[in-house]
Amino acid sequence: MTRNLVISDGVVAGNVFDKYGSRNPLVRRLMAGFDRGLFELLGKVREVASVYEVGCGEGHVTARLKERFPDARVIGSDLSAAILEVARREHPELEFEQCSAYDIGVSGRRWDVVVACEVLEHLDEPERALEAMAEVANHAIVVTVPREPLWRLLNLARGQHLRRLGNTWGHVNHWSTRAFLGMLRRQVEVVDWRTPLPWTQALCRPRSSKAA
Repeated sequence: MTRNLVISDGVVAGNVFDKYGSRNPLVRRLMAGFDRGLFELLGKVREVASVYEVGCGEGHVTARLKERFPDARVIGSDLSAAILEVARREHPELEFEQCSAYDIGVSGRRWDVVVACEVLEHLDEPERALEAMAEVANHAIVVTVPREPLWRLLNLARGQHLRRLGNTWGHVNHWSTRAFLGMLRRQVEVVDWRTPLPWTQALCRPRSSKAA
């Protein structure tokens, strides 16, 4: 299911496609690979009592984070009030808040793990957002982005976004795995990464932290 574009304060968040709810066997296989890589990386993090997800969208990853860390405090945040209404409706048992990726440090709270899945490709200043994540993360930051140019090629292969040469609405950054890891290393220490089709996923550590 694809919903309309979510726009908040003039920011195009992109198409909200319910990948986890899809019955398409290919989509389900791709999402299984995404989950496997994500939780392999998260499994390397010790002493997780709190998790903060940036750009949580409809809250599907937030729910999986809570399943993985049932005793931890898990909060999902998003810039869009409209999409947070969807998240709260679909996951009433979870905690959500409205916040920009750039402002997650304003409250003064810190988190053992900060997660941002398919967020940085939407931001005009991804390194600024990554810096904000590093400032509030005690142990680890886990980030995922579409792997380019594979992402756009797959869109073209399925006849999507043809006039934009396969570029999904709202994507303003396009990284290969090598380019993405290079960008990350300017702000944080990259501990490990995964490349499930068609994403790049990375486990990072704030430079001030000594534990993964």
